[in-house]
Amino acid sequence: MVLKAFFPTCCASADSGLLVGRWVPEQSSAVVLAVVHFPFIPLQVKELLAQVHQAGRVELAVLGTWCHRRQGAEESLGHFLEGLGTIFSHEPWLQLCREPGSKLWSCKATRRQVPPRRGAPYEDQVMLVFYDQRKVLLSQLHPPAALPDRQAGDAAPSAGGLAAVFDTVARSEALFRSDRFDDGPVRLSHWQSEGVEASILVELAKRASGPVCVLLTCLLSLVSAASACRLFKLWPLSLVWSKLSVCEQLRHRLEQLTLIFSTQKAENPTQLMRKANVLVSVLLDVALGLALLSWLRGKDRIGPLAEALVPVADHVAEELQHLLQWLMGAPAGLKMNRALDQVLGRFFLYHLHLWISYIHLMSPFIERILWHVGLSACLGLTVALSILSDIIALLTFHIYCFYVYGARLYCLKICGLSSLWRLFRGKKWNVLRQRVDSCSYDLDQLFIGTLLFTILVFLLPTTALYYLVFTLLRLLVVAVQGLMHLLVDLINSLPLYSLGLRLCRPYRLAAGVKFRVLEHEAGRPLRLLMQQVPGWDPLGCA
Repeated sequence: MVLKAFFPTCCASADSGLLVGRWVPEQSSAVVLAVVHFPFIPLQVKELLAQVHQAGRVELAVLGTWCHRRQGAEESLGHFLEGLGTIFSHEPWLQLCREPGSKLWSCKATRRQVPPRRGAPYEDQVMLVFYDQRKVLLSQLHPPAALPDRQAGDAAPSAGGLAAVFDTVARSEALFRSDRFDDGPVRLSHWQSEGVEASILVELAKRASGPVCVLLTCLLSLVSAASACRLFKLWPLSLVWSKLSVCEQLRHRLEQLTLIFSTQKAENPTQLMRKANVLVSVLLDVALGLALLSWLRGKDRIGPLAEALVPVADHVAEELQHLLQWLMGAPAGLKMNRALDQVLGRFFLYHLHLWISYIHLMSPFIERILWHVGLSACLGLTVALSILSDIIALLTFHIYCFYVYGARLYCLKICGLSSLWRLFRGKKWNVLRQRVDSCSYDLDQLFIGTLLFTILVFLLPTTALYYLVFTLLRLLVVAVQGLMHLLVDLINSLPLYSLGLRLCRPYRLAAGVKFRVLEHEAGRPLRLLMQQVPGWDPLGCA
């Protein structure tokens, strides 16, 4: 029978002692978690294992002995370790030994029960698999459903195969809290033997995070309740709240802060990764906003920007005026309807004159408006970009009006032409049944329809040209706003924390494992190295 012994690489250089871990009978595997060093009292070792079992709901036991022969004259220690099997009875009993000054290992698994034909204990073949305990614990490959609410006597693995190994390491964190610097009666070697990975600042942050999160959660709840007030659902305010980009971004930022400062613990690694991604994106957004604010306030760039905005607006208005005059003539040599062309051109020129007056009326307040936009960057670069998008929408409102007028006029003519075309064919649109039915028209109706159809056909090129020009101008404005919204969405949704883990610690996003052969010689146990295969789940990271 071949047994698989999973041995942590951090214990390969540990002193001799006892192997503590979990035996998985369904997989014929022994998962070694730590090495207990001399001197020790067997009763205290059993009490420690009972405490770990109560904390993590995992059945641990002494699996065997570990002998690290640093010098050749340690034969007496080997005989002493073999005798410990009578105190800690476990089937099978593992005996791992590392030869001095070499990479040779010896592995034995003996059973105390007497076989039918022989009176001596017999041995099983052992396959030694090394694993990085820290990476296994942090890779989150263990099934999340195995962690909470397990029965005290349930020692069966929650999942088959290698998942039982990851599950065992994940639920044995109580065993890793002690290191060789502790004054306890039992000294252990594991991945945190040189000291628990922590600092005073981290511990203080952990202790202060609870009250701070509760306070911020209450404040965010008040803000959410105020934003959900019925006053904001009235017609003018609800329309403004739904149309402005900054309102949408503030609502999204409120949801992000509510998720970050929530006192509810993440139920699985996916939720924890999502919260970390949101936290990093918010921090990056605020950092970029503060950088923008410092750039604007550094050399007083807001004043020159405000002074340059009015000349730019005048230049845009002048170019639009030239464009309208070009359309009122013979654009590209096209023969336009002069009467309609003059009416539409003067109509749009009047609106352009109103917009220029509006810009000059707002010019004394432009610097203060830009100052408040820069100040809003303290909430994040996305908030400043959203306000800038709304300002562009207000400054180009005349282009939006031109587009709406041209689109409505063009749509009315297309609808009129389609209706008159059905009249020529003896058809009409049935409003009740939502279909085209046959219809008989008299001579007067056909005559008036022909006149109207002819007039609309000859007026269509003039209307279509104005509609095409203003549609292109509107698309240009929408493209600029779309780039800003794309940058905002990129900052809000980019999984920066997952990207950092994928680049710096890929084992945290492991998608599986692979094995590499370390030793395969006749008469020696097969030694393998288990390594995590990096995966990529940004959102589930999202």
